[in-house]
Amino acid sequence: MNNLDTYSQPINELSRQAGQAVMEIYEKDFAIYDKSDSSPLTEADLAAHTLLVKGLNALTPDIPVLSEESNDAEKADRFSWTTYWLIDPLDGTKEFIKKNGEFTINVALIENGEPVFGVVYAPAIDVLYWGAKGEGAFKQEGDQQPTAISVAKVPTVNTGWKVVGSRSHQSEEFKQFMEKLPEADIIAMGSSLKLCLVAEGKADLYPRLGLTSEWDTAAAHAVVLAAGGQVLSMEDMKPLIYNSRKDTLLNPHFIVCPAISDIWA
Repeated sequence: MNNLDTYSQPINELSRQAGQAVMEIYEKDFAIYDKSDSSPLTEADLAAHTLLVKGLNALTPDIPVLSEESNDAEKADRFSWTTYWLIDPLDGTKEFIKKNGEFTINVALIENGEPVFGVVYAPAIDVLYWGAKGEGAFKQEGDQQPTAISVAKVPTVNTGWKVVGSRSHQSEEFKQFMEKLPEADIIAMGSSLKLCLVAEGKADLYPRLGLTSEWDTAAAHAVVLAAGGQVLSMEDMKPLIYNSRKDTLLNPHFIVCPAISDIWA
């Protein structure tokens, strides 16, 4: 699909609208429900889902939408799609419940398994990231002018690394991984903002050695790619692709980085 950057303004605005709907609930005492997998679901998930799906269907009626909140039939239909929107109406539900502000609205366009456009909006801190294949990646804080972002150069030695970790997930696998970089600074962050830290050069590396779903990562993945970085499956150190596993929407373990290094190979 050509002229991906034409999506930036309308999708950025749509993401902000979804963020406003989420914030109206965030600032109240919100009800928490249980999904079938027992993960927390808030009213904000559903409010943002409805707004995003309606907006995307109006903007691009010929492109289907897959959301975390889609039903099973819609999720099964994805195997016939080569181009589709993949959204997470509220990424970082645990961060939302903790009220630490580190949650996002995620919207990605997938083409042939690759995230070619993505928007990540953190409404509580009013920070917006977006990126389009061939057009670059950008960050906007509040009403400031957007600035272009790019990944940092990888440290050439085992010192000086900045590695993104999770506030909610500190697995044994992550601890073992960090033994390779014992002097690294660990930056704690929630939701898809972890990938965005690599995209803007504030971190060198984000190893994800725990479960994620495709909608958790796709939008920020697009931003990373547009910023000159990569997201590699830890199974084979090849680019992470979407809609390729018929039995699951879970990602393999992956690593977000500017370039391959033999330090973690």
